[in-house]
Amino acid sequence: MSTVRRPLVAALVALAVVGMTAACAPEPTTHLLTGAAGGAGVAGSGAVAEESTQESAPKAATGGTASGVATAAEDCADGRPAVASLAPEGNPEVTSGSTMAAIREHGALVVGVSADTLLMGSRDPFTGDIEGFDIDVARQIADAILGDPDKIEFRVITSGDRETVLAEHQVDIVTRAFTINCDRWENIAFSAEYYHAGQKLLVPSTSKVAGIDDLEGQRVCAPEGTTTLERLGGWEGVEAVPAATHTTCLVLFQQGEVDAITGDDTVLAGFAAQDPYAKVVGDAVSDEPYGVGIPADQPDMVRFVNGVLEDMIAGGQWEESYDRWLGDALGPAPAAPSPVYGRTP
Repeated sequence: MSTVRRPLVAALVALAVVGMTAACAPEPTTHLLTGAAGGAGVAGSGAVAEESTQESAPKAATGGTASGVATAAEDCADGRPAVASLAPEGNPEVTSGSTMAAIREHGALVVGVSADTLLMGSRDPFTGDIEGFDIDVARQIADAILGDPDKIEFRVITSGDRETVLAEHQVDIVTRAFTINCDRWENIAFSAEYYHAGQKLLVPSTSKVAGIDDLEGQRVCAPEGTTTLERLGGWEGVEAVPAATHTTCLVLFQQGEVDAITGDDTVLAGFAAQDPYAKVVGDAVSDEPYGVGIPADQPDMVRFVNGVLEDMIAGGQWEESYDRWLGDALGPAPAAPSPVYGRTP
C-alpha cells in the first residue's frame, strides 16, 4: 500500500496545544479543601496533558452485535441502568455543612479536565484559556455553587487519572469525556448523562469508507490501553495500529501511516474541525454516555450537579454550548439526554 503524505497542519496545531498547556500554566498552587469536599486541588497542574482516550463501553451491554456495539442501557449487578444517578432534591442550593458549602469556603471549584481535546476541553493557544463543551458544563456548576463561572481551578489530567483524582479527593469533579459504566460506579459516582457520544471513524475526505464494513485491509489507529483499541482488535480484516495518544494517531494519519482513526465522535469532531482533508463517518459502534465524575462519598454533590444539569438543559445553555462547539462537525443539536434516576447512596 502506497504511503500518501498529507498536510500536517492539524497535527501540528494539536501538538502546539499540548505545548501551550505547559507553557501557559501558572506555577502549581496546592489548596486544601476542608469539610465534605476534603480534597486538594492544583491550579494549572503540571500534569502531562493527553487528549481524550476512549472510555470503557459497557461490558455487559444488552443488544450487542458481532461488531462490538454496546448500549448505554447496560444494567449493573443491582439491576439498575449504569446511567441511573441520584435524583436532585428541589432546586440546587448550597446548604450549611454540605460538600458545596466547603467548595464555596475554598473559593473555587477544582475540576479535572483535558487541555487538548479540541471542542470538548482544550487550551486556546492564543489566550491560554481552557474551553469546550465539557468546560461549559463545569462552568455551569461553578456558577451554581459560587455565583461566578470563572471561579474554577483546572487540573489537567489524563484519561487514566480520572478515577484516581476523584477517589483521592484531589478534585471536586471531573468533566473529561467520562463514560458512565458499572465498573466505575464501584469506585466513584456520576451525575446523570449530559452527552451521548459513540465510537466512529475519521477518514480522508476523499475516502470511500462509510463505516467499519468498508475497512478490510486498512490500517486503523486507536490509543493504547483503551477499550477502543480492544474493540478495534475484533474487527475482521482490519490492521489495528496502537499509538500513545489520539494526537499521535493524528500524526500517523496525516503522514499516511494509517488509513483511519477510531474514537468517540467528540474527539474525532475536533480533528475534523482542524483538518479540511478529514471527515467523520459511520454509525456509532458503541454507546458512550458522558457524565460528571464525582467522589463516591458525596451524594449531596451528585444531587446538586444533577439539578444544575436539568437547569442547563431547560434554560437552553446546553443547546447553545453544543451549537458553539460541536454543531459544525456533528450536525444540528440532538435532544439532550433525558436524566435517569433511581439510584440510592
